[in-house]
Amino acid sequence: MNILPGLQPIVADLTDRFGRRIEGVFPVRPDEIYFHTAMELVPGFCAQLCRKWNARLVSLFADDARKPDGVFHLYYVLALDAAHGFFILRVPVPPEQPWFTSLTNALPAVNWQEREIQDLFGLRLEGHPNPRRCALHDDWPEVYPLRKDFDLKTVFPPFKGERHKFRKVEGEGVFQVPVGPVHAGIIEPGHFLFSVAGEPVLYLQIRLFYTHKGTEKLFENIPVTHGVCLAESISGDSSFAHATAFCHAVERAASVEVPPRARAVRTVCLELERLYNHIADIGAIATDVAFVVANAHAMRLKEQVLRLNEQLTGNRLLRGMAALGGVRFNWDAGQINLLSRFLSELRPQFDSLVEMVQESSSTRDRLETTGILKPGIACDLGVTGIAGRASGCDHDLRRDFPHAAYDQVKFNVPGYREGDVLRRMQVRIDEVREALAIIGQLVDKFPEGPIRVKVPALAPGTVALGYVEGWRGEIFHWIRAAENNRLARCKVKDPSLQNWPAMSEAILGNIIPDFPVINKSFNLSYSGTDR
Repeated sequence: MNILPGLQPIVADLTDRFGRRIEGVFPVRPDEIYFHTAMELVPGFCAQLCRKWNARLVSLFADDARKPDGVFHLYYVLALDAAHGFFILRVPVPPEQPWFTSLTNALPAVNWQEREIQDLFGLRLEGHPNPRRCALHDDWPEVYPLRKDFDLKTVFPPFKGERHKFRKVEGEGVFQVPVGPVHAGIIEPGHFLFSVAGEPVLYLQIRLFYTHKGTEKLFENIPVTHGVCLAESISGDSSFAHATAFCHAVERAASVEVPPRARAVRTVCLELERLYNHIADIGAIATDVAFVVANAHAMRLKEQVLRLNEQLTGNRLLRGMAALGGVRFNWDAGQINLLSRFLSELRPQFDSLVEMVQESSSTRDRLETTGILKPGIACDLGVTGIAGRASGCDHDLRRDFPHAAYDQVKFNVPGYREGDVLRRMQVRIDEVREALAIIGQLVDKFPEGPIRVKVPALAPGTVALGYVEGWRGEIFHWIRAAENNRLARCKVKDPSLQNWPAMSEAILGNIIPDFPVINKSFNLSYSGTDR
């Protein structure tokens, strides 16, 4: 298979540098290249790609391949934005030597992902600065849920072990303030422990994974065709994005090209999902600084988008629309005209909301310089999406790895370097306007033709990476096919998993009363993280 021209010199550089230490190079797709090698090569391989070719390590996960290959496999997924491709390093881990070398000291972005592998697969971390449990809580028994020999129907007795112990922060005048895990709002649980001296926050510890649902294990127990519905449940406000990422992975594995009309519908739905979430967040940020009138206007606009979603797809949150090979429902001329009229009506109303917020000097005073995430820290942590673009991380899968119909439209990717709440809100404002422009371009030249093609059964052992730029940031679904059109593995990467650690950096030096607005400016998903 051919390799994209932009990736060819990078492949040549790696093979020249590492030679026979690379056991094989497998271009399963022009933009998805697999390298098979031993653990000892991982640090040098990643360093070469990151330092010389500006690659990003966007995902790290394990796969229990003991039955077919006699080993566990680790997969290091690196994105080369400028060359528009992914390099995936596959590393075997023998069951008799179940350990792997940590990269966290050099690449802090993989911290939680490495610890997830240790928790869920029982592969011990060597050299990690904080190898405590992450995905599983301290009172769980010694089980490894993503190993193939773990029965999904296992019922545990009530847990009685030791609860999570937070690190102590000591000093004169220092005290700790716990928040959660049960909150005042109707939200999922997360435990935040603030260490403060007077008012400024010195340190924030975050404990999540209270709602771990075993989603990745569930994917292994259902037919591929049922996976779309499961993907929709990963994070409710990103149901269409997750379902589309899953469909993208399966379609790439099956070498299926989605029809142009279906690609256009998918793009519109992705942007509608972006619209209603961004508009709601602008209002919620306003609420957290007591500007409730602006929030009332934002909620009114959000409701309009949700009602449009229902008129176009039958569901306010776009569930049931994504399908393998395309989309489930077609749009007639009346619905497309409705979409066009909606755009023309929403634009001035949204501009009015933005003007209201931006003309409030007290609102700007509360948001500017609050919750700063410095560009260097954001880069080290691999922060993605809204938070990344507000802190100098210029990444967007819609532009760098065009999917759906994003290669058919023109749009700008907003970016700032100040990294405060004000800029995270401004990114949302800019992206709402870009979303309206993207939808408008597609409506003006909506392609004709079918909305779905048949996806054949996957050949056992086939692997593929699917991706979508969701409204929060990058969403990845990686699959390995099993027999009878089922999955041996489905790895899900929600942007929230990457971005939660950045909250601990953004809150430093601020006061606890500013935490709600800082938290809302990130608006991360507990469910998407916990899966």
